[in-house]
Amino acid sequence: MTPVAILLILFVVALMLFATEWLPVDVTALLLLGALLLFGLLTPKEAFAGFGSDTVLTLASLFVLTRVLLRAGVIEWIGQALARRARNATAMLRGMLGAVAGVSAFTSNTATTAVFLPVMAGVARKAGLPASRVLMPLAFSSILGGTVTLIGTSTNLVVSGALPATGLKPLGFFELAWVGLPAALIGLLYLFFIAPRLLPARDAQLEETLRAYLADLTVAPGSPLVGQTLRQTNLGRDHGLTVIAVRRGETTTYGPPADFRIHEADTLVVEGPTERILAGTGQLGVFSRSEQKLQQEGAARPGDVRLVEVVVMPGSDLLGHTLKEARFRERYGCSVLALHRRSRTLERLARLRIQVGDVLLVQGSTERTQNLGEHLAVLGDLTERRTDLKKAPLALLFFLGAITLGALGVLPLSVAVVVAVALSLGVRLITPEEAYSAVEWPVIVLVACMLAFGTAFEDTGAARVLTGGISHILEPLGPMGLLAALFIVTVALTQPMSNQAAALVMLPLAIGTAKTLGYDPRPFVIGITVAASNSFITPLEPSCMLVYGPGRYSFFDFVKVGTGLTIITFIVSMLIIPVIWPFTH
Repeated sequence: MTPVAILLILFVVALMLFATEWLPVDVTALLLLGALLLFGLLTPKEAFAGFGSDTVLTLASLFVLTRVLLRAGVIEWIGQALARRARNATAMLRGMLGAVAGVSAFTSNTATTAVFLPVMAGVARKAGLPASRVLMPLAFSSILGGTVTLIGTSTNLVVSGALPATGLKPLGFFELAWVGLPAALIGLLYLFFIAPRLLPARDAQLEETLRAYLADLTVAPGSPLVGQTLRQTNLGRDHGLTVIAVRRGETTTYGPPADFRIHEADTLVVEGPTERILAGTGQLGVFSRSEQKLQQEGAARPGDVRLVEVVVMPGSDLLGHTLKEARFRERYGCSVLALHRRSRTLERLARLRIQVGDVLLVQGSTERTQNLGEHLAVLGDLTERRTDLKKAPLALLFFLGAITLGALGVLPLSVAVVVAVALSLGVRLITPEEAYSAVEWPVIVLVACMLAFGTAFEDTGAARVLTGGISHILEPLGPMGLLAALFIVTVALTQPMSNQAAALVMLPLAIGTAKTLGYDPRPFVIGITVAASNSFITPLEPSCMLVYGPGRYSFFDFVKVGTGLTIITFIVSMLIIPVIWPFTH
Protein backbone atom coordinates (compact mmCIF):
# COMPACT_ATOMS: atom_id res chain seq x y z
CA MET A 1 0.00 0.00 0.00
CA THR A 2 1.39 3.42 -0.96
CA PRO A 3 2.08 6.16 1.61
CA VAL A 4 -0.68 8.26 0.02
CA ALA A 5 -3.26 5.49 0.44
CA ILE A 6 -2.23 4.89 4.04
CA LEU A 7 -2.47 8.58 4.88
CA LEU A 8 -5.87 8.99 3.21
CA ILE A 9 -7.22 5.99 5.14
CA LEU A 10 -5.89 7.48 8.38
CA PHE A 11 -7.46 10.79 7.41
CA VAL A 12 -10.92 9.24 6.92
CA VAL A 13 -10.68 7.25 10.17
CA ALA A 14 -9.59 10.36 12.12
CA LEU A 15 -12.43 12.36 10.55
CA MET A 16 -14.96 9.76 11.68
CA LEU A 17 -13.54 9.70 15.21
CA PHE A 18 -13.51 13.50 15.41
CA ALA A 19 -17.13 13.65 14.25
CA THR A 20 -18.48 10.92 16.54
CA GLU A 21 -16.23 11.78 19.53
CA TRP A 22 -16.12 8.07 20.33
CA LEU A 23 -12.73 9.01 21.76
CA PRO A 24 -11.75 12.44 23.10
CA VAL A 25 -10.38 14.62 20.31
CA ASP A 26 -6.92 14.85 21.88
CA VAL A 27 -6.74 11.05 22.16
CA THR A 28 -7.74 10.71 18.52
CA ALA A 29 -5.06 13.21 17.54
CA LEU A 30 -2.42 11.33 19.54
CA LEU A 31 -3.44 8.02 17.95
CA LEU A 32 -3.18 9.64 14.54
CA LEU A 33 0.30 10.95 15.37
CA GLY A 34 1.34 7.51 16.61
CA ALA A 35 0.09 5.88 13.40
CA LEU A 36 2.02 8.39 11.27
CA LEU A 37 5.18 7.46 13.18
CA LEU A 38 4.58 3.69 13.02
CA PHE A 39 3.97 3.74 9.28
CA GLY A 40 7.08 5.86 8.73
CA LEU A 41 5.15 8.77 7.24
CA LEU A 42 6.87 11.18 9.63
CA THR A 43 10.25 11.27 11.33
CA PRO A 44 10.21 11.78 15.15
CA LYS A 45 11.60 15.27 14.64
CA GLU A 46 8.77 16.19 12.25
CA ALA A 47 6.12 14.53 14.44
CA PHE A 48 7.08 16.35 17.63
CA ALA A 49 7.92 19.73 16.09
CA GLY A 50 4.36 20.94 16.66
CA PHE A 51 4.69 20.70 20.45
CA GLY A 52 7.43 23.34 20.36
CA SER A 53 5.84 25.58 17.74
CA ASP A 54 5.07 29.27 18.20
CA THR A 55 1.37 28.50 17.88
CA VAL A 56 1.32 26.07 20.81
CA LEU A 57 3.35 28.39 23.04
CA THR A 58 1.12 31.34 22.16
CA LEU A 59 -2.04 29.34 22.86
CA ALA A 60 -0.77 28.08 26.22
CA SER A 61 0.35 31.57 27.24
CA LEU A 62 -2.99 33.14 26.30
CA PHE A 63 -4.84 30.53 28.39
CA VAL A 64 -2.72 31.58 31.36
CA LEU A 65 -3.12 35.32 30.74
CA THR A 66 -6.89 34.89 30.53
CA ARG A 67 -6.82 33.16 33.92
CA VAL A 68 -4.75 36.07 35.29
CA LEU A 69 -7.45 38.51 34.14
CA LEU A 70 -10.14 36.35 35.74
CA ARG A 71 -8.24 36.06 39.03
CA ALA A 72 -7.83 39.82 39.13
CA GLY A 73 -11.56 40.30 38.49
CA VAL A 74 -11.01 42.51 35.43
CA ILE A 75 -13.70 40.94 33.22
CA GLU A 76 -16.22 40.73 36.06
CA TRP A 77 -15.56 44.39 36.92
CA ILE A 78 -16.38 45.38 33.33
CA GLY A 79 -19.73 43.58 33.56
CA GLN A 80 -20.59 45.15 36.92
CA ALA A 81 -19.61 48.63 35.71
CA LEU A 82 -21.93 48.30 32.71
CA ALA A 83 -24.76 47.04 34.90
CA ARG A 84 -24.38 50.09 37.17
CA ARG A 85 -24.36 52.66 34.39
CA ALA A 86 -27.25 51.43 32.21
CA ARG A 87 -30.35 53.63 32.26
CA ASN A 88 -32.89 50.91 31.62
CA ALA A 89 -33.11 47.14 31.26
CA THR A 90 -33.03 47.10 27.44
CA ALA A 91 -30.01 49.37 27.26
CA MET A 92 -28.33 47.32 29.96
CA LEU A 93 -28.81 44.03 28.12
CA ARG A 94 -27.63 45.43 24.81
CA GLY A 95 -24.65 47.12 26.42
CA MET A 96 -23.71 43.85 28.11
CA LEU A 97 -23.89 41.89 24.85
CA GLY A 98 -21.71 44.49 23.13
CA ALA A 99 -19.22 44.33 26.00
CA VAL A 100 -19.15 40.53 25.81
CA ALA A 101 -18.31 40.67 22.11
CA GLY A 102 -15.60 43.28 22.77
CA VAL A 103 -14.00 41.36 25.63
CA SER A 104 -14.21 38.09 23.69
CA ALA A 105 -12.18 39.62 20.87
CA PHE A 106 -9.15 39.47 23.17
CA THR A 107 -9.90 36.59 25.56
CA SER A 108 -11.29 33.07 25.44
CA ASN A 109 -14.94 32.82 24.34
CA THR A 110 -15.62 30.20 26.99
CA ALA A 111 -14.03 32.19 29.81
CA THR A 112 -15.91 35.34 28.80
CA THR A 113 -19.23 33.48 28.77
CA ALA A 114 -18.50 31.86 32.14
CA VAL A 115 -17.68 35.18 33.81
CA PHE A 116 -20.63 37.09 32.35
CA LEU A 117 -23.13 34.27 32.97
CA PRO A 118 -24.05 35.21 36.57
CA VAL A 119 -23.98 38.92 35.69
CA MET A 120 -26.38 38.44 32.77
CA ALA A 121 -28.63 36.21 34.85
CA GLY A 122 -28.81 38.93 37.49
CA VAL A 123 -29.60 41.56 34.85
CA ALA A 124 -32.41 39.37 33.48
CA ARG A 125 -33.82 38.92 36.97
CA LYS A 126 -33.89 42.68 37.59
CA ALA A 127 -35.47 43.30 34.19
CA GLY A 128 -38.16 40.67 34.86
CA LEU A 129 -37.04 38.58 31.88
CA PRO A 130 -36.62 34.80 31.75
CA ALA A 131 -32.91 34.01 31.69
CA SER A 132 -33.51 31.97 28.53
CA ARG A 133 -33.98 35.29 26.72
CA VAL A 134 -30.45 36.47 27.52
CA LEU A 135 -28.16 33.47 28.02
CA MET A 136 -28.08 32.23 24.41
CA PRO A 137 -27.38 35.78 23.12
CA LEU A 138 -24.58 35.91 25.69
CA ALA A 139 -22.93 32.80 24.23
CA PHE A 140 -23.48 33.95 20.64
CA SER A 141 -22.02 37.41 21.39
CA SER A 142 -18.85 35.83 22.75
CA ILE A 143 -18.52 33.73 19.59
CA LEU A 144 -19.11 36.75 17.32
CA GLY A 145 -16.35 38.70 19.05
CA GLY A 146 -13.90 35.88 18.51
CA THR A 147 -13.45 36.58 14.80
CA VAL A 148 -12.34 40.20 15.25
CA THR A 149 -8.71 39.55 16.23
CA LEU A 150 -6.07 36.86 15.82
CA ILE A 151 -6.35 35.89 19.51
CA GLY A 152 -10.15 36.01 19.64
CA THR A 153 -10.36 32.22 19.43
CA SER A 154 -7.82 29.44 19.53
CA THR A 155 -9.06 28.46 16.04
CA ASN A 156 -7.70 31.70 14.57
CA LEU A 157 -4.30 31.07 16.13
CA VAL A 158 -4.27 27.47 14.99
CA VAL A 159 -4.95 28.43 11.37
CA SER A 160 -2.36 31.21 11.50
CA GLY A 161 0.24 28.84 12.94
CA ALA A 162 -0.38 26.26 10.22
CA LEU A 163 0.01 28.70 7.32
CA PRO A 164 3.84 29.07 7.21
CA ALA A 165 4.21 25.32 6.52
CA THR A 166 2.13 25.83 3.35
CA GLY A 167 4.19 28.80 2.17
CA LEU A 168 1.64 31.44 3.25
CA LYS A 169 2.09 34.33 5.68
CA PRO A 170 0.48 33.99 9.14
CA LEU A 171 -2.68 35.97 9.77
CA GLY A 172 -2.21 39.59 10.86
CA PHE A 173 -3.46 40.54 14.32
CA PHE A 174 -6.44 42.49 12.97
CA GLU A 175 -6.60 40.91 9.50
CA LEU A 176 -9.80 39.00 10.29
CA ALA A 177 -11.48 42.20 11.50
CA TRP A 178 -12.36 43.10 7.89
CA VAL A 179 -14.92 40.30 8.06
CA GLY A 180 -15.24 39.71 11.80
CA LEU A 181 -16.16 43.26 12.79
CA PRO A 182 -19.03 43.74 10.28
CA ALA A 183 -20.29 40.22 11.06
CA ALA A 184 -20.17 40.96 14.79
CA LEU A 185 -22.00 44.29 14.43
CA ILE A 186 -24.74 42.89 12.19
CA GLY A 187 -24.93 39.80 14.38
CA LEU A 188 -25.46 41.96 17.47
CA LEU A 189 -28.29 43.81 15.71
CA TYR A 190 -29.81 40.41 14.97
CA LEU A 191 -29.51 39.49 18.66
CA PHE A 192 -31.03 42.83 19.70
CA PHE A 193 -34.08 42.88 17.44
CA ILE A 194 -34.77 39.46 15.86
CA ALA A 195 -33.49 36.83 18.29
CA PRO A 196 -35.85 37.93 21.12
CA ARG A 197 -38.79 36.90 18.90
CA LEU A 198 -37.30 33.43 18.40
CA LEU A 199 -35.99 32.70 21.89
CA PRO A 200 -38.12 30.66 24.29
CA ALA A 201 -39.44 32.11 27.57
CA ARG A 202 -38.56 29.49 30.13
CA ASP A 203 -37.66 29.71 33.79
CA ALA A 204 -33.95 29.04 34.06
CA GLN A 205 -32.35 26.42 36.25
CA LEU A 206 -29.62 28.60 37.69
CA GLU A 207 -29.37 27.17 41.17
CA GLU A 208 -26.08 25.38 40.56
CA THR A 209 -24.59 28.31 38.68
CA LEU A 210 -25.78 30.93 41.14
CA ARG A 211 -25.89 29.01 44.38
CA ALA A 212 -26.86 31.47 47.13
CA TYR A 213 -24.60 31.31 50.18
CA LEU A 214 -24.94 32.78 53.64
CA ALA A 215 -21.74 34.42 54.91
CA ASP A 216 -20.55 36.58 57.80
CA LEU A 217 -18.41 39.49 56.59
CA THR A 218 -16.87 41.90 59.12
CA VAL A 219 -16.28 45.56 58.17
CA ALA A 220 -12.55 46.33 58.39
CA PRO A 221 -11.03 49.69 59.40
CA GLY A 222 -10.89 52.01 56.40
CA SER A 223 -13.62 50.14 54.52
CA PRO A 224 -15.55 52.33 52.05
CA LEU A 225 -18.74 51.01 53.71
CA VAL A 226 -18.02 52.76 57.03
CA GLY A 227 -20.46 55.61 57.64
CA GLN A 228 -22.70 54.73 54.69
CA THR A 229 -26.30 53.60 54.84
CA LEU A 230 -27.24 50.30 53.24
CA ARG A 231 -28.97 52.25 50.49
CA GLN A 232 -25.79 54.22 49.74
CA THR A 233 -23.62 51.10 49.58
CA ASN A 234 -25.65 49.63 46.67
CA LEU A 235 -24.60 46.18 47.85
CA GLY A 236 -27.57 44.62 46.09
CA ARG A 237 -27.43 46.50 42.80
CA ASP A 238 -23.66 46.64 42.31
CA HIS A 239 -22.43 43.58 44.18
CA GLY A 240 -25.35 41.12 44.13
CA LEU A 241 -25.36 40.79 47.94
CA THR A 242 -28.42 40.91 50.17
CA VAL A 243 -27.81 42.04 53.76
CA ILE A 244 -30.23 40.02 55.88
CA ALA A 245 -28.81 40.94 59.29
CA VAL A 246 -26.18 43.14 60.95
CA ARG A 247 -24.41 42.26 64.20
CA ARG A 248 -22.94 45.07 66.31
CA GLY A 249 -21.41 43.83 69.50
CA GLU A 250 -24.05 41.67 71.19
CA THR A 251 -26.93 43.20 69.24
CA THR A 252 -28.26 41.71 66.00
CA THR A 253 -30.57 43.68 63.69
CA TYR A 254 -32.56 41.40 61.40
CA GLY A 255 -33.81 42.77 58.09
CA PRO A 256 -32.07 46.15 58.57
CA PRO A 257 -33.80 49.10 56.85
CA ALA A 258 -32.27 50.92 53.89
CA ASP A 259 -31.21 53.87 56.09
CA PHE A 260 -29.29 51.62 58.51
CA ARG A 261 -25.78 53.12 58.87
CA ILE A 262 -22.76 50.80 58.87
CA HIS A 263 -20.02 51.13 61.49
CA GLU A 264 -16.50 49.75 61.63
CA ALA A 265 -16.36 46.18 63.04
CA ASP A 266 -20.02 45.52 62.16
CA THR A 267 -20.57 41.98 60.91
CA LEU A 268 -22.87 41.83 57.89
CA VAL A 269 -24.79 38.60 57.40
CA VAL A 270 -25.07 38.55 53.61
CA GLU A 271 -26.61 36.21 51.07
CA GLY A 272 -25.42 35.94 47.48
CA PRO A 273 -23.64 33.83 44.84
CA THR A 274 -20.16 32.51 45.53
CA GLU A 275 -18.46 34.93 43.15
CA ARG A 276 -20.12 37.96 44.72
CA ILE A 277 -19.18 36.97 48.27
CA LEU A 278 -15.59 36.27 47.27
CA ALA A 279 -15.35 39.49 45.27
CA GLY A 280 -16.76 41.42 48.23
CA THR A 281 -13.85 40.44 50.44
CA GLY A 282 -11.48 42.00 47.92
CA GLN A 283 -13.45 45.12 46.97
CA LEU A 284 -15.51 46.24 49.94
CA GLY A 285 -13.01 46.24 52.77
CA VAL A 286 -14.67 43.32 54.56
CA PHE A 287 -13.25 40.01 55.74
CA SER A 288 -14.28 36.62 57.07
CA ARG A 289 -13.14 36.12 60.67
CA SER A 290 -12.91 32.39 60.06
CA GLU A 291 -10.54 32.93 57.13
CA GLN A 292 -8.53 35.46 59.14
CA LYS A 293 -7.99 32.96 61.95
CA LEU A 294 -6.91 30.30 59.47
CA GLN A 295 -4.30 32.64 58.02
CA GLN A 296 -3.05 33.64 61.47
CA GLU A 297 -2.62 29.97 62.35
CA GLY A 298 -0.56 29.43 59.18
CA ALA A 299 -2.60 26.36 58.22
CA ALA A 300 -1.69 26.76 54.52
CA ARG A 301 1.41 27.97 52.71
CA PRO A 302 1.06 31.04 50.43
CA GLY A 303 0.09 29.82 46.97
CA ASP A 304 -1.29 26.57 48.38
CA VAL A 305 -4.73 27.78 49.42
CA ARG A 306 -7.70 26.03 47.83
CA LEU A 307 -11.35 26.99 47.87
CA VAL A 308 -13.81 24.11 47.49
CA GLU A 309 -17.53 23.43 47.79
CA VAL A 310 -18.39 20.42 49.93
CA VAL A 311 -21.77 18.89 50.70
CA VAL A 312 -22.56 17.36 54.10
CA MET A 313 -23.55 13.72 53.62
CA PRO A 314 -25.69 11.46 55.84
CA GLY A 315 -23.65 9.95 58.65
CA SER A 316 -21.44 12.99 59.17
CA ASP A 317 -20.70 13.71 62.82
CA LEU A 318 -21.16 17.41 62.04
CA LEU A 319 -24.92 16.94 61.85
CA GLY A 320 -26.82 18.73 64.57
CA HIS A 321 -23.76 20.68 65.69
CA THR A 322 -22.57 24.20 64.97
CA LEU A 323 -19.19 24.65 63.30
CA LYS A 324 -17.78 25.86 66.61
CA GLU A 325 -19.16 22.90 68.57
CA ALA A 326 -17.74 20.50 66.00
CA ARG A 327 -14.34 22.29 66.17
CA PHE A 328 -14.34 22.31 62.38
CA ARG A 329 -11.22 24.49 61.93
CA GLU A 330 -9.16 22.63 64.53
CA ARG A 331 -10.30 19.23 63.25
CA TYR A 332 -9.93 19.69 59.50
CA GLY A 333 -7.42 22.56 59.33
CA CYS A 334 -9.84 24.47 57.08
CA SER A 335 -12.20 27.40 57.50
CA VAL A 336 -15.83 27.67 56.39
CA LEU A 337 -16.39 30.97 54.62
CA ALA A 338 -20.06 30.51 53.77
CA LEU A 339 -22.95 28.06 53.85
CA HIS A 340 -25.72 27.28 51.36
CA ARG A 341 -29.03 25.84 52.51
CA ARG A 342 -32.19 25.53 50.45
CA SER A 343 -34.36 26.90 53.28
CA ARG A 344 -33.36 30.46 54.08
CA THR A 345 -32.31 31.22 57.63
CA LEU A 346 -31.51 34.43 59.48
CA GLU A 347 -29.27 32.87 62.09
CA ARG A 348 -25.63 33.84 62.28
CA LEU A 349 -23.36 31.41 60.48
CA ALA A 350 -21.46 30.41 63.63
CA ARG A 351 -24.71 29.37 65.32
CA LEU A 352 -26.21 27.38 62.46
CA ARG A 353 -26.59 23.68 63.19
CA ILE A 354 -25.38 21.63 60.25
CA GLN A 355 -27.99 19.65 58.33
CA VAL A 356 -27.78 16.96 55.64
CA GLY A 357 -27.35 18.56 52.22
CA ASP A 358 -25.78 21.78 53.50
CA VAL A 359 -23.11 23.02 51.08
CA LEU A 360 -20.07 24.59 52.72
CA LEU A 361 -17.59 26.93 51.07
CA VAL A 362 -14.34 25.66 52.58
CA GLN A 363 -10.86 27.16 52.39
CA GLY A 364 -7.62 25.37 53.27
CA SER A 365 -4.43 23.84 51.92
CA THR A 366 -4.52 21.38 49.01
CA GLU A 367 -3.72 18.48 51.33
CA ARG A 368 -6.41 19.43 53.86
CA THR A 369 -9.18 20.02 51.33
CA GLN A 370 -8.46 16.65 49.71
CA ASN A 371 -8.80 14.83 53.03
CA LEU A 372 -12.06 16.08 54.51
CA GLY A 373 -13.44 12.59 55.09
CA GLU A 374 -16.04 10.42 53.40
CA HIS A 375 -19.01 12.34 54.83
CA LEU A 376 -17.95 15.67 53.30
CA ALA A 377 -18.14 15.20 49.53
CA VAL A 378 -16.26 17.77 47.42
CA LEU A 379 -18.49 19.22 44.70
CA GLY A 380 -15.84 21.30 42.99
CA ASP A 381 -12.73 23.45 43.27
CA LEU A 382 -13.56 27.15 43.09
CA THR A 383 -10.06 28.49 43.73
CA GLU A 384 -9.91 30.34 40.42
CA ARG A 385 -13.16 32.20 41.19
CA ARG A 386 -11.53 34.23 43.93
CA THR A 387 -10.71 37.66 42.60
CA ASP A 388 -8.50 40.47 43.87
CA LEU A 389 -9.13 43.83 42.21
CA LYS A 390 -5.93 45.22 43.74
CA LYS A 391 -4.09 43.13 41.17
CA ALA A 392 -6.30 44.23 38.28
CA PRO A 393 -4.19 47.21 37.05
CA LEU A 394 -1.02 45.12 36.85
CA ALA A 395 -2.84 42.17 35.25
CA LEU A 396 -4.38 44.49 32.66
CA LEU A 397 -1.02 46.17 32.03
CA PHE A 398 0.72 42.86 31.31
CA PHE A 399 -2.10 41.63 29.07
CA LEU A 400 -2.57 44.82 27.06
CA GLY A 401 1.19 45.35 26.88
CA ALA A 402 1.72 41.91 25.37
CA ILE A 403 -1.16 42.28 22.92
CA THR A 404 -0.06 45.78 21.85
CA LEU A 405 3.57 44.76 21.31
CA GLY A 406 2.43 41.72 19.33
CA ALA A 407 -0.15 43.62 17.27
CA LEU A 408 2.31 46.40 16.37
CA GLY A 409 5.00 43.91 15.46
CA VAL A 410 7.46 45.25 18.04
CA LEU A 411 7.82 41.68 19.30
CA PRO A 412 6.52 38.41 17.89
CA LEU A 413 3.19 37.69 19.59
CA SER A 414 4.54 34.41 20.99
CA VAL A 415 7.46 36.23 22.64
CA ALA A 416 5.24 38.99 24.03
CA VAL A 417 2.73 36.65 25.67
CA VAL A 418 5.40 34.31 27.08
CA VAL A 419 7.14 37.31 28.69
CA ALA A 420 3.78 38.51 30.08
CA VAL A 421 3.18 35.08 31.63
CA ALA A 422 6.67 35.08 33.15
CA LEU A 423 6.08 38.53 34.67
CA SER A 424 2.67 37.46 36.00
CA LEU A 425 4.27 34.50 37.73
CA GLY A 426 7.17 36.62 38.95
CA VAL A 427 4.96 39.17 40.74
CA ARG A 428 2.56 36.41 41.93
CA LEU A 429 -0.52 37.43 40.01
CA ILE A 430 -0.98 33.69 39.57
CA THR A 431 0.66 30.64 41.09
CA PRO A 432 2.48 28.05 38.96
CA GLU A 433 -0.19 25.48 39.89
CA GLU A 434 -2.98 27.77 38.67
CA ALA A 435 -1.03 28.58 35.51
CA TYR A 436 -0.65 24.91 34.58
CA SER A 437 -4.30 24.21 35.36
CA ALA A 438 -5.38 27.18 33.19
CA VAL A 439 -3.95 25.61 30.04
CA GLU A 440 -6.50 23.62 28.05
CA TRP A 441 -4.21 20.68 27.39
CA PRO A 442 -6.57 18.79 25.08
CA VAL A 443 -6.51 21.78 22.71
CA ILE A 444 -2.72 21.98 22.91
CA VAL A 445 -2.34 18.27 22.11
CA LEU A 446 -4.88 18.46 19.28
CA VAL A 447 -3.16 21.43 17.66
CA ALA A 448 0.36 20.00 17.95
CA CYS A 449 -0.68 16.63 16.50
CA MET A 450 -2.70 18.13 13.66
CA LEU A 451 0.19 20.42 12.69
CA ALA A 452 2.27 17.26 12.30
CA PHE A 453 -0.53 15.67 10.26
CA GLY A 454 -0.48 18.69 7.95
CA THR A 455 3.23 18.12 7.36
CA ALA A 456 2.61 14.46 6.48
CA PHE A 457 -0.31 15.47 4.26
CA GLU A 458 2.01 17.62 2.15
CA ASP A 459 5.15 15.44 2.23
CA THR A 460 3.43 12.21 1.12
CA GLY A 461 1.68 13.87 -1.81
CA ALA A 462 -1.77 13.06 -0.37
CA ALA A 463 -2.68 16.74 -0.50
CA ARG A 464 -2.05 16.83 -4.28
CA VAL A 465 -4.06 13.67 -4.88
CA LEU A 466 -7.05 14.74 -2.80
CA THR A 467 -7.13 18.37 -3.89
CA GLY A 468 -6.73 17.30 -7.52
CA GLY A 469 -9.94 15.27 -7.27
CA ILE A 470 -11.78 18.06 -5.45
CA SER A 471 -10.56 20.63 -7.99
CA HIS A 472 -11.98 18.64 -10.86
CA ILE A 473 -15.41 18.58 -9.18
CA LEU A 474 -15.47 22.21 -8.01
CA GLU A 475 -13.79 23.94 -10.95
CA PRO A 476 -17.10 24.67 -12.74
CA LEU A 477 -18.31 26.62 -9.68
CA GLY A 478 -15.71 29.37 -10.12
CA PRO A 479 -13.95 31.10 -7.20
CA MET A 480 -17.14 32.37 -5.55
CA GLY A 481 -18.71 28.94 -5.73
CA LEU A 482 -15.56 27.36 -4.32
CA LEU A 483 -15.49 29.85 -1.44
CA ALA A 484 -19.17 29.20 -0.70
CA ALA A 485 -18.71 25.42 -0.84
CA LEU A 486 -15.69 25.45 1.48
CA PHE A 487 -17.49 27.77 3.92
CA ILE A 488 -20.59 25.56 4.07
CA VAL A 489 -18.59 22.33 4.45
CA THR A 490 -16.52 23.89 7.26
CA VAL A 491 -19.66 25.06 9.07
CA ALA A 492 -21.07 21.55 8.75
CA LEU A 493 -17.88 20.01 10.17
CA THR A 494 -17.78 22.37 13.15
CA GLN A 495 -21.11 21.03 14.38
CA PRO A 496 -19.99 17.48 15.25
CA MET A 497 -16.27 18.16 15.81
CA SER A 498 -14.15 20.82 17.51
CA ASN A 499 -13.61 24.12 15.69
CA GLN A 500 -9.84 23.64 15.64
CA ALA A 501 -10.09 20.14 14.18
CA ALA A 502 -12.53 21.28 11.49
CA ALA A 503 -10.24 24.15 10.48
CA LEU A 504 -7.13 21.97 10.37
CA VAL A 505 -8.91 19.32 8.32
CA MET A 506 -10.20 21.84 5.77
CA LEU A 507 -7.13 24.07 5.54
CA PRO A 508 -4.82 21.88 3.40
CA LEU A 509 -7.75 20.91 1.17
CA ALA A 510 -8.68 24.54 0.56
CA ILE A 511 -5.11 25.70 -0.05
CA GLY A 512 -4.32 22.78 -2.37
CA THR A 513 -7.54 23.19 -4.35
CA ALA A 514 -7.03 26.95 -4.74
CA LYS A 515 -3.46 26.49 -5.98
CA THR A 516 -4.50 23.75 -8.41
CA LEU A 517 -7.18 26.01 -9.92
CA GLY A 518 -4.83 29.00 -10.08
CA TYR A 519 -6.44 31.06 -7.33
CA ASP A 520 -4.79 32.91 -4.45
CA PRO A 521 -5.35 30.65 -1.38
CA ARG A 522 -5.68 33.62 1.02
CA PRO A 523 -9.41 34.33 0.57
CA PHE A 524 -10.25 30.66 1.07
CA VAL A 525 -8.12 30.52 4.24
CA ILE A 526 -10.05 33.52 5.61
CA GLY A 527 -13.37 31.89 4.71
CA ILE A 528 -12.49 28.66 6.49
CA THR A 529 -11.26 30.52 9.57
CA VAL A 530 -14.45 32.57 9.87
CA ALA A 531 -16.63 29.52 9.23
CA ALA A 532 -14.79 27.38 11.81
CA SER A 533 -14.89 30.10 14.46
CA ASN A 534 -18.63 30.71 14.15
CA SER A 535 -20.53 27.70 15.42
CA PHE A 536 -24.12 28.66 16.25
CA ILE A 537 -26.39 25.91 14.98
CA THR A 538 -25.88 23.36 17.76
CA PRO A 539 -25.09 23.68 21.48
CA LEU A 540 -21.89 21.66 21.10
CA GLU A 541 -19.59 24.73 21.09
CA PRO A 542 -18.15 25.19 24.64
CA SER A 543 -19.70 28.67 25.12
CA CYS A 544 -23.10 27.30 24.11
CA MET A 545 -22.74 24.31 26.42
CA LEU A 546 -22.29 26.67 29.36
CA VAL A 547 -25.75 28.20 28.82
CA TYR A 548 -27.51 25.09 27.48
CA GLY A 549 -28.51 23.71 30.89
CA PRO A 550 -29.06 26.92 32.87
CA GLY A 551 -31.25 28.35 30.09
CA ARG A 552 -33.29 25.14 29.77
CA TYR A 553 -32.82 25.26 26.02
CA SER A 554 -33.67 22.48 23.61
CA PHE A 555 -31.39 21.42 20.78
CA PHE A 556 -33.82 22.94 18.27
CA ASP A 557 -33.64 26.35 20.03
CA PHE A 558 -30.04 26.66 18.85
CA VAL A 559 -30.99 25.60 15.33
CA LYS A 560 -33.80 28.17 15.22
CA VAL A 561 -31.77 31.14 16.50
CA GLY A 562 -28.30 30.10 15.33
CA THR A 563 -29.24 29.53 11.69
CA GLY A 564 -29.91 33.24 11.22
CA LEU A 565 -26.48 34.16 12.61
CA THR A 566 -24.82 31.56 10.41
CA ILE A 567 -26.52 33.02 7.33
CA ILE A 568 -25.39 36.51 8.36
CA THR A 569 -21.74 35.48 8.69
CA PHE A 570 -21.96 33.61 5.39
CA ILE A 571 -23.37 36.61 3.49
CA VAL A 572 -20.93 39.05 5.07
CA SER A 573 -18.03 36.75 4.23
CA MET A 574 -19.14 36.27 0.63
CA LEU A 575 -19.48 40.03 0.12
CA ILE A 576 -16.29 41.19 1.85
CA ILE A 577 -13.69 38.46 1.34
CA PRO A 578 -13.37 38.80 -2.48
CA VAL A 579 -12.99 42.59 -2.11
CA ILE A 580 -10.27 42.56 0.57
CA TRP A 581 -8.54 39.37 -0.59
CA PRO A 582 -8.95 39.06 -4.39
CA PHE A 583 -9.05 35.56 -5.87
CA THR A 584 -6.17 36.32 -8.23
CA HIS A 585 -2.90 38.15 -7.57
